[in-house]
Amino acid sequence: MAKSKKQEELEQRVAELTADLQRTRADFENFRKRVEAEKEMARGAGRANAILKLLPVVDNIERAISHLPDDLKDNAWATSVVNLTKNLEKSLSDMGVERIEASAGTAFNPDLHDAVQFDDEADGDHEVVAEELQPGYKVDGIVMRPSMVKVTKSDLS
Repeated sequence: MAKSKKQEELEQRVAELTADLQRTRADFENFRKRVEAEKEMARGAGRANAILKLLPVVDNIERAISHLPDDLKDNAWATSVVNLTKNLEKSLSDMGVERIEASAGTAFNPDLHDAVQFDDEADGDHEVVAEELQPGYKVDGIVMRPSMVKVTKSDLS
């Protein structure tokens, strides 16, 4: 049996509509994936912004603790502040925040360390951290704030 012209037109129309539906589905799937990626980026940016706002608070608490007079070391209030700092550091760690290594003798890395002072008179072949002035932090391997350091020259062993 030969197909009628009308039947051929209908089959062609069905094929066109099927192709349109497949394109629409693909477009929608791409849209859904793009929206999910944008939402994830927005969440990450919000988290990073919140962490950046908390870092000065952590700095100030650590500075206060480092200047705690000896006669207050056993004071219940001072001990509570120290414990509060430990809890805050644990919460930050749970959020993927890690402190950048910048202790004296650590190899200077411009990707992780911000050199604000350099000892020109030191001898050595390698630049190393002489002192950490402000701690730096990474979140999930991404530098949020580099460590502010003094740099000197040294012979690394």
